[in-house]
Amino acid sequence: MGDIEIITLVIIAINSIVSFKGFNDQVFFEKYKFDIGRIKAGEKIRFFTSGFLHVDITHLFVNMLTLYFFANVVIYNMGAAQFLIIYLGSLLLGNLLAYFFHKDEPFYTAVGASGAVMGVLYSAILLQPDMMLGLFFIIPIPAYVFGIGYLLYTIYGMKNRQDNIGHDAHFGGAMGGYFITLVLSPWIFTEHLMMVFLLLIPIVTLFILKKTDKI
Repeated sequence: MGDIEIITLVIIAINSIVSFKGFNDQVFFEKYKFDIGRIKAGEKIRFFTSGFLHVDITHLFVNMLTLYFFANVVIYNMGAAQFLIIYLGSLLLGNLLAYFFHKDEPFYTAVGASGAVMGVLYSAILLQPDMMLGLFFIIPIPAYVFGIGYLLYTIYGMKNRQDNIGHDAHFGGAMGGYFITLVLSPWIFTEHLMMVFLLLIPIVTLFILKKTDKI
C-alpha cells in the first residue's frame, strides 16, 4: 500500500469535490449524471462527468478506499501517466458498456467511479496476480481468484437486475483495466500468461450470453 501518490490524491480530491457539490446541488447532480435519455439527446459529456459523482458519502468512501488500496500497484509498475490512462479509460469503457446494455431504457441513470476503480483493481491483479486480498476484509484469497469470482458475480447481477448496483459499469471498467494494461504492458503475456487467460474467461462468457440473448 505504502504512501499515497500525488496522482491518487488528486483523483480522490476531484471525486470528493464533485460528489459533495452533487450532494448539495440537485440541479448539478441531474445535469452531469449518466442518463441514457440525455446522452441520446447529445449530452455525451455525461459518459465522463458521471464517473465523478456519487449517490452518498458511503458510495464515495468505498470507491476511494478501494482506489487507495490498489493505485500504488499500478503506479509503481507502470507510472503515473499510464495509471491515469487506465483510470480514465476504464471509467469511459464502464459507461460505454452500461450504455450498450441499457440503450433502450431512456430513463436509466447511474453515477459513480466504480468503473474506473474496477479498472485499476483489475490492472493491479494482472500486474501482481499473486497478491492476497481480504474477502470481507477477513478471508485471504489470491487476487486472481477474486478477480474471476467477482466478474462471474457481476454477470449474475447483470442477468438478475434485482438491485441498484451498476454491474455493467463495473464489468466494463474491469474490461478497461484488463485490456489497457495488456496493451501498455505486453510483458504480462510472458510472465503471467495463465492469468491473462483465466481473467478472460468471464469476459468471453458475458458476450456469449449476450449473443445468445441469455442476458
